[in-house]
Amino acid sequence: MTVSPNPTLTPFTQKLAAPLTKQPITVLQINLGRRCNLACSHCHVEASPNRTEELSPDVCQQLIELIQRFPQIKTVDLTGGAPEMNYGFRPLVEAARSHNKEVIVRSNLTIYFEPGFEDLPEYFAQHQLRVVASLPCYLEQNVDKMRGNGVFNDSIKALQHLNQLGYGSDPNLVLDLVYNPQVPTTTDFALAPDQQPLEQAYKRHLGEQFGITFNHLFAITNLPIGRTKFHLEHRQLHQPYLQFLEHHFNASTVEHLMCRNELSIDYLGNIYDCDFNQMEGIPATTPKGERLTVSKLLAAGSLDLIQDVKTAPYCYGCTAGSGSSCGGSLL
Repeated sequence: MTVSPNPTLTPFTQKLAAPLTKQPITVLQINLGRRCNLACSHCHVEASPNRTEELSPDVCQQLIELIQRFPQIKTVDLTGGAPEMNYGFRPLVEAARSHNKEVIVRSNLTIYFEPGFEDLPEYFAQHQLRVVASLPCYLEQNVDKMRGNGVFNDSIKALQHLNQLGYGSDPNLVLDLVYNPQVPTTTDFALAPDQQPLEQAYKRHLGEQFGITFNHLFAITNLPIGRTKFHLEHRQLHQPYLQFLEHHFNASTVEHLMCRNELSIDYLGNIYDCDFNQMEGIPATTPKGERLTVSKLLAAGSLDLIQDVKTAPYCYGCTAGSGSSCGGSLL
């Protein structure tokens, strides 16, 4: 779809039939920091090897207490940067697994080849972590263009190693891959392809060419924040892209949005409705407008202090077409 060069945008809240309310919290998504061994062109976190921000011991201990105190938490979702590189990764994994929480690690795969991190695949298998791995295409040229030279080959070797440990075949060792579209360079925008046929194409190609098996493919829309926003603004495509996303708004995705039952927590212990709001600095608040932190949740003895989710224009990215979340398509 080609859009006009001077678009106007409907405020996201005007698209909703009712305020976007929180449901009981079952997911903690924790951003452990900005340190990463890669600097991907589409990274909304703007992580890189030069970033030093990471979780502190005090906040790590508060998060462990949160995990221990609230049985309603079903999933602890660890992200970054490369979450494995940042302080607190293993203590949080072990605290969550000791309380029978599902633990997701959002891995870039190449971290396994960095000094000091070579044992990660075995560690993941030992603790039965669900691995959600970025592989934005099954073709080498496209992956290396987005993530850096050599990333595709290292990713393939990492996936083969995970398969050898039982990932993708053992029901307790779940391996999911993530597809991201290329960042747009013209106004000829497109949504991510339909997730199910794309998953079959990934499985066929990776299986035939490399003997790789995996469980699910998540097709995730590039939201216009972080480096994606920078690239769009550089080409004067930011507003046209938002207009494109609005044009494809699908009201049936709203009830499934991930922001409704999760808390996004940054490395300082601040609370957000989702990882995207975290990156844009839009904090979650109580109905009285009070900003929340992990320590305030502990003091209140409740995870359910937020009434309405904070929204922004990039929310159209999660509600366009079949929808998009950290778990892929919503429909």
